[in-house]
Amino acid sequence: MKYTIPPKKMIIINILDILKRYSDENHRLSQKEIAQILADEYNTKVERKTIKRNIMNLIEFGYDIEYSETIRYVTNKDGVKEESSILSDFYLVHEFADIELRLLVDSLLFNRYLPASQCKDLIKKLENLSSENFKSRVKHIKNLPDNMPRNNEIFFTLEMLDEAIEKGRKVAFTYNEYGTDKKLHPRKDEPYIINPYQMVAVNDKYYLICNVDKYDNLANFRVDRITEIKILSEKVKSKKLVHGLEHGLNLPKHMAEHIYMFSGESIRVTFRAKKYLLSEIFDWFGKDISFLDETEDEVTCSVYVNEKAMRKWALQYALHIKVLSPQSMVEGIKSDLEQATELYK
Repeated sequence: MKYTIPPKKMIIINILDILKRYSDENHRLSQKEIAQILADEYNTKVERKTIKRNIMNLIEFGYDIEYSETIRYVTNKDGVKEESSILSDFYLVHEFADIELRLLVDSLLFNRYLPASQCKDLIKKLENLSSENFKSRVKHIKNLPDNMPRNNEIFFTLEMLDEAIEKGRKVAFTYNEYGTDKKLHPRKDEPYIINPYQMVAVNDKYYLICNVDKYDNLANFRVDRITEIKILSEKVKSKKLVHGLEHGLNLPKHMAEHIYMFSGESIRVTFRAKKYLLSEIFDWFGKDISFLDETEDEVTCSVYVNEKAMRKWALQYALHIKVLSPQSMVEGIKSDLEQATELYK
């Protein structure tokens, strides 16, 4: 047996749908306009007082609907003036402001590692959180060319890692590197057994902060290079047994020290930099920087940072900075630059 809802009982649902789709702070609807949409799109004719009553019911149910109220005086049949209010300019306050949704959409449009089809599906869902007016403003925006190799398991991997961290369980997975065939290939034959502690997003990529079970130090893995993940029944290793986690994970400190998310020890590094680079230095290292020997054009910087990451960063900015200490890094960077020069001869 089929049950149908009488049209009159659907009016409140239809009005809510109209407010969701067509109204926002900059696009308000009168009772007359709502009545017209009901007639045109829902084949339902109602009086304005019915619209007002249903909107008031929606507000009473907890929906955040704004409106303006105008007071007027009308003369009744006895010749007495009575106060009457007219409600208009209705709009639904959406959970996300359009600028907030735009930021979320942009983050998906320019993400180079999520599968394009899944990005499009997510953008459609975000669009549905606002009115039709928001959709009309983003439909002309296109994302960057889909020319990056993708791991279609990434959403599943994120979900599994989130569950494992929540339950405090170890995971096993295959960790991969890309080959010249543009496909992922296992770094080693046997799976990694990992104690997962935290996931972070850095430079449009997700990383897993964890411990490889047979070692006692912290490690970072790119989530988009993980495949064939399984949650194990064994509990994760206590953080107290992992070097660098004895007092818990200080995430801001960890991120500032691991600017490229390399694993390994952090050391104190000093380098001389051009002052026009200061904004980028803050972008990379945060505010935990010490400055000394400042001149008009240059300044010496002291940071505590992952050794491998600092060596890569120093090479990237070799024309603008000079590492002063430790001496082992100075010699290593000098050797790297000499090798690079040889390649371009």
